[in-house]
Amino acid sequence: MKIEKQNFIIHPIPVLKDNIIWIWVKNNEAVVVDPAISQPVISWLKENRIKLNCILQTHHHEDHIGGTEKILREWPSASVIAAKGDINRIPFQTCSVIGNENLVILNELVKVISVPGHTKYHLSYLLHSSTNRGPDPVLFCGDTLFGAGCGRLLGGTPKQMFDSLKKIKSLPDNTKIYCAHEYTESNLEWALSIYPQDPNIKERLKEVSVKRAKGLLTIPSKLSEERNSNLFIRAKTSKEFSELRFHKDNWKR
Repeated sequence: MKIEKQNFIIHPIPVLKDNIIWIWVKNNEAVVVDPAISQPVISWLKENRIKLNCILQTHHHEDHIGGTEKILREWPSASVIAAKGDINRIPFQTCSVIGNENLVILNELVKVISVPGHTKYHLSYLLHSSTNRGPDPVLFCGDTLFGAGCGRLLGGTPKQMFDSLKKIKSLPDNTKIYCAHEYTESNLEWALSIYPQDPNIKERLKEVSVKRAKGLLTIPSKLSEERNSNLFIRAKTSKEFSELRFHKDNWKR
């Protein structure tokens, strides 16, 4: 099948305390990523007269799948793409996938990447994985990588998460990181408490704080930013990563 690259938009819907539901729209069709709750998604799609094509689930936690079933009642023909290993925890999935599969969604190539660590079967979804032309690559990474941070270990091991972050780190510098939570400011404050003179952390925190004071999102970020100021991405060994994760888990803002 010929893949024709066309323009699309990715719209954020902030919900709950700090969740972001991403809606990827192309030609009046949409893909919803990790719908924590249903009503804001349903309202936005209907107000904009956009049809739901499918839902991407990165993992099984309630603040990522909580709205899926109600959304499906409005668009029952939409598919739900999720990890085959999570079939018991995401039983309403209709397309079960594993790492390294390639999908065509909205006539775009999407690569499934297995990134265990936060959970055992966590997935990320990479758009524009096979071309050097067109828009920047897009990664929907759920709770694996955050702005200046990464997810807690709630089913995986430090080694698994370290290896998963290495996979993400191997992507092009201009990859846009569409994570599922707005945690960037607190993550950078933690990083600065460890490296108070680090210029990359200091400068990014300054920029992020200005955005948050205005009520703006700090995500998506670019992978180049994460390379420079995300301590978890910068970790050179699994042991170093594990020590950082323990420190962050016990840090008080």
